[in-house]
Amino acid sequence: MSAARDHGGNLDEARVHFGAGDWIDLSTGINRLPYPVPALESSCWTNLPTRAAQSCLIEAARMAYGTTASIVPVAGAQMAIQLLPRLIRPGLARVVSPTYNEHAASLAAAGWRVEAVATPEACAGADLAVIVNPNNPDGRRWTPPALMALREKVGTLIVDESFVEPDPLLSLAPQAGQRGLFILRSFGKFYGLAGLRLGFVLGHSDDLAPLRALAGPWPVSGAAIEIGCAALEDTTWQSHTRARLEREAARLDTLVPFPLVGGTSLFRLYETPDAALAQVALAKHHIWSRIFPYQPRWLRLGLPGAEAEWQRVEAAAKDLT
Repeated sequence: MSAARDHGGNLDEARVHFGAGDWIDLSTGINRLPYPVPALESSCWTNLPTRAAQSCLIEAARMAYGTTASIVPVAGAQMAIQLLPRLIRPGLARVVSPTYNEHAASLAAAGWRVEAVATPEACAGADLAVIVNPNNPDGRRWTPPALMALREKVGTLIVDESFVEPDPLLSLAPQAGQRGLFILRSFGKFYGLAGLRLGFVLGHSDDLAPLRALAGPWPVSGAAIEIGCAALEDTTWQSHTRARLEREAARLDTLVPFPLVGGTSLFRLYETPDAALAQVALAKHHIWSRIFPYQPRWLRLGLPGAEAEWQRVEAAAKDLT
């Protein structure tokens, strides 16, 4: 089995090598105790989404993210990662790395010259800079003032906040109305509903106009609109979930017998003697993890969900010693 993995969530590969069965997928950093989906109106399946419904979703996102910026809903932050490089004139792009590999790949596919850099300061002078905050997979964080200082030194700044929900004070959403600044928000990770395919791009209305036109009149489904509105407005669930994730991230650290490199309360990154061997040890218990071709000692784990999953992880972790 190759140690290289393009993405987490590749359970098909896990099943090929380790068999079918009841897998716990901890390779993605998706909350495994999802938002409880409410009963949906039948019209969300039978009718095209109305402009009024889409406006309600956008307003719910504005309130949840604390912004007055323009917002374009999209089918997951991944869609924005692939589309935005095609809507800005190509030049030199610098991506703070290592990070989620789709940013560099999408930029290169759109004709950008891409350089991986280690710090935001090294992005200065680029036509476009990309920072994932908090970063995936190591959880590095940058404050809003530091990122806004960088904004003045690059042509365009894209900040991917797919994992910022547990730590909302890191978000640049309040500044998202400035020209040349795009903020990407994922819905599926924190709310545990990745299959809904919902995300948002925040920015200045003029900057977002090409994306809005390309996304078309119905960029997300009626079901995504209804569920998204309910979840984004449920501040009680959000608060309880943030507190739970923080507690359970600490719990996972006590079970895994490796030093913590970093992470967020949605995923943890550990340094192992051999990450590929650790992945195999966990996979024998049908627990799937994430490893990285550029750092063969790193193992990333999302958090288990129900207590039965925690018990399985605890048992499997004993094979890591």
